[in-house]
Amino acid sequence: MERIRVTATTLPIILYVLSGLTLLFAASQVVQIPLGSLPADSQRLSVAPYSHFAHVLGGVLFGIIGPLQFGRVLAHKYGALHRIMGRVFVVAGAFLSLSSLMLLWQFPDTYSALASGGRLVFGIGLGISLWMGMAAIRARQFLRHRDWMIRSYALGMGATLVAIVFLPIYAMTGTPPEGLWSDVMFIGSWAGCVIFAEGVVRRLNQKAQAANA
Repeated sequence: MERIRVTATTLPIILYVLSGLTLLFAASQVVQIPLGSLPADSQRLSVAPYSHFAHVLGGVLFGIIGPLQFGRVLAHKYGALHRIMGRVFVVAGAFLSLSSLMLLWQFPDTYSALASGGRLVFGIGLGISLWMGMAAIRARQFLRHRDWMIRSYALGMGATLVAIVFLPIYAMTGTPPEGLWSDVMFIGSWAGCVIFAEGVVRRLNQKAQAANA
């Protein structure tokens, strides 16, 4: 059987397909928040417009730039642009991380203790991953930098996998998942995204070691 040829644009396309719906929803809120036209189910967030706006704007930039950064074309042929966009990616990720923690603090009773704990861990983990990635690039450790950027992307975009899991359930039942089962699926989906990213990191490192052997 002939192997499927993976081109330089394959990975960004896959990531955009998976995250497209989440990014479109967030992009619409970037407009709705300043206009004060949030839908009824999001009106509770209007009491913290700055944190909410920073969260969705950071998420949109993070989700759009990430796949481009991971594509080989930008890094190999347009190094200067890759570095500029990388800085924007890190700043967007920092906004995403800090605003997620601010929203948890401003809305302590919105989620269950289990879901809030998961959001807290993932939000802090995103900040740590970005810090580690920047420390690696300053030390000229390019592979280590790549690994931490992959981890940070998975942590920052974990909500995408949550949406992919929850939307079919909502479509079939007419109501979003609730209760303990919902919390377990929420954390499990996000953690699954992080575990998958760690598998990608290990596979890339194994290929690099084999190439250098």
